[in-house]
Amino acid sequence: MRVAAMDRRRFLMGSTVAGVGALGLAGCASVPGAPWTGGRALDAEVEELQARTFRWFVDVTNRSNGLTPDRWPTKTFASIAAVGFALTCWPIGVERGWMTREEARERTLITARFFHDAPQGPEPTGVAGHKGFFYHFLDMETGHRYRDTELSTVDTTLLLGGMLYAAQWFDGDHPDEVEIRRLVQAIYERVEWDWAVVRPNRISMGWRPERGFIAADWNKYNEGMLVLLLAMGSPTHPVPAAVWDEWCSVYDLSWTDEWGPAHLHFAPLFGHQYSHMYVDFRGIHDPFMRSKQAEIPGFDYFQNSVRAVQAQRRYAIDNPMGWAGYSADIWGLTACDGPGDIKQVIDGRERQFFSYSARGPGDRDDGTIAPTAALGSMPFAPAEVTACMKAMKARYGAALYTEYGFLDSFNPTLTQTSQTLRHGRIAPGIGWVDGDYLGIDQGPIVIQIENHRSDAVWKRMRREPNIIRGLKAAGFTGGWLANA
Repeated sequence: MRVAAMDRRRFLMGSTVAGVGALGLAGCASVPGAPWTGGRALDAEVEELQARTFRWFVDVTNRSNGLTPDRWPTKTFASIAAVGFALTCWPIGVERGWMTREEARERTLITARFFHDAPQGPEPTGVAGHKGFFYHFLDMETGHRYRDTELSTVDTTLLLGGMLYAAQWFDGDHPDEVEIRRLVQAIYERVEWDWAVVRPNRISMGWRPERGFIAADWNKYNEGMLVLLLAMGSPTHPVPAAVWDEWCSVYDLSWTDEWGPAHLHFAPLFGHQYSHMYVDFRGIHDPFMRSKQAEIPGFDYFQNSVRAVQAQRRYAIDNPMGWAGYSADIWGLTACDGPGDIKQVIDGRERQFFSYSARGPGDRDDGTIAPTAALGSMPFAPAEVTACMKAMKARYGAALYTEYGFLDSFNPTLTQTSQTLRHGRIAPGIGWVDGDYLGIDQGPIVIQIENHRSDAVWKRMRREPNIIRGLKAAGFTGGWLANA
């Protein structure tokens, strides 16, 4: 699961997009490499946002080892999930004309070589991972475990998602592209998924050398679908299909229509986005989804995310806690930065605010909105997401929308405080605004806009053999999978 992060200085690296001005990103045709213009037309402001957000990954990723910081500009460590998102962004940049294939290939190979060669072992220091998994956070320079962070099954999965996409995209005969494909498959095949099954048919969320396995498992509907699919699809260390049966066995606890149309509920929207960034769930059904066809014809995991977004928007319209700014066009709760763990009396009512935390209907709601919550949902509600993006930019953009797109989060309710903020600042006339960009929130913006726009990641991953094996092991049938 996502946890609170610390911070790291900026890396300003040379790149083919370095000459694109902060206020001139719409003119991407001037960037080396012919832009690909296929797919759906985008609103010009959404297109500019995607380009600005892409440039964040270009400028902050360490060119010597491929590590992307967890956050910037505050000093931080690397997030392996953010690295996976960066690897996904490079081909998108090539297809959009924001980066040459040569640079994307170089960056990807540097990253693949680094993770392939990074030391592994049970020692608490001096290694990047163990049993094929990697630690959630790594030192930006050495790539070794950062402090006492956990060996993370989901963050390793998101790193692998980006790697497997890169291996599909770099499909040429160039020796470097051949090497990318070889290294990625080797990295994936050495992950000992079966080692992480320490309770019957459940994959643990992580492990620490000092204390052993984390008590929490992947055993309810959330962002962990891709963890299970890659684990079942492994050609070397597969877990049994029973882990998917166990996963689905508690769906009744998540099924609700409390905030909108009936769906598998998970409060923060990242849980409805992360696995969907790499797997096209449209029209394919596992046994649970097949059982729902009589009740809800055409229902699948993609439609479940559509309904989750509808529920969040309805929640913002109803605004049961009375937070400032919530509306049909300003919405989006997920895990993100917040002002800090403080209490403040506002209009005679004591309000509780939080620092980094998961947020959503039925979970914490402290009035903090994260642009990634809506923008990472672009394929699920393109009209509503576009309207939200434009409304946030028009109302709060003077403080919120900067060189690399939207800062991580904002809170219009907290307009003044005498207490010490954990993150960000109070912007006059706007409220609290974060001071950082987070890699795991920047990535879904670029990737999901592109999935909506051109099917870019999905169409490559529909032929990814490891994903296909996992889906079939879980009992998925129909749709594009019938011909895979």
